[in-house]
Amino acid sequence: MKAKILLAGFAAVLSFVFTGCSERSDSLKVLYWNIQNGMWSDQGNDYDNFVEFVKSENPDICIWAEAESIYRTGTADRMSGSEERYLPYNWDLLARRYGHDYVCLAGKRDEFPQVITSKYPVRIVERINGDGDSTVVVHGAGYAQADVDGQTINIVTVHTFPAKYSYFAKDRKKSSAENGGDIFRALEMKHICEQTILKHDPRGEGMWMMTGDFNAISRADNWYLGRPEDDKAFLLHDYVMENTPYTDLIKHFYPEEYRKSTLSDRRVDFIYMTKPLLDKVVSAENITDGFATSSRDPRKLSNFCNPSDHYPIVFTMKK
Repeated sequence: MKAKILLAGFAAVLSFVFTGCSERSDSLKVLYWNIQNGMWSDQGNDYDNFVEFVKSENPDICIWAEAESIYRTGTADRMSGSEERYLPYNWDLLARRYGHDYVCLAGKRDEFPQVITSKYPVRIVERINGDGDSTVVVHGAGYAQADVDGQTINIVTVHTFPAKYSYFAKDRKKSSAENGGDIFRALEMKHICEQTILKHDPRGEGMWMMTGDFNAISRADNWYLGRPEDDKAFLLHDYVMENTPYTDLIKHFYPEEYRKSTLSDRRVDFIYMTKPLLDKVVSAENITDGFATSSRDPRKLSNFCNPSDHYPIVFTMKK
């Protein structure tokens, strides 16, 4: 499959908008998924299995993490650039195949952007990359708004730095031993929240969600994890729970269950919500079967999995 040539100035485009409208219904379904390396697992199949999966779930809004093609099919060889990379430059074409006419490049600073596709109009409000000096949001974050039958849903997309060491570390081994990565991720999250909900709606009176791959564990799961109470691995989610009006969606629906979001048994993918949005949600779940069943790629290429090392999360809400 040959990628279309990148249109000049694409990175500055706020959103793709196409004609069409979603079918009217009383509910709204949202699907989030880290699709690992731009759904590398299915790119050689022209994304046919991926498209069929999305169509079977029939979401109204999708949030995709790692939404860029990076590696050549069946290998760990990096593609040379935009002339080879189908995604994110052709998300409009891919999204149309599963019925979404609106596409928004939400957060992009490197090769791991977040993309929103939707049956409803969606626009980018701000891309958040840090100040370039003391604060860097490594993979970028995004603040977008979806217009759902006249209601505004605020969507914050995140994908924090994954390493054990700080992004700024000169001595990575020393930084890892000092929990540099956990401290850095918490600072990323503080900056993202300060630029989004704490700036625009600190009391959480509107409908907000913050979703993505947080690369961090939550103290809410420590009954299962059994980590020391002062573990710096909890810093990121401690900040969210103590300083924002957000509630952990999955923990709200499954308070006594541990719901992993990766093949490695970690729960690092989260959907946070403000109360006005959470009150409308009627169901939420992790999808761990069917096409979403995760397994290590038999070629043992790095940590590549089929179709992804993460599982999707879906929720349905009343409008």
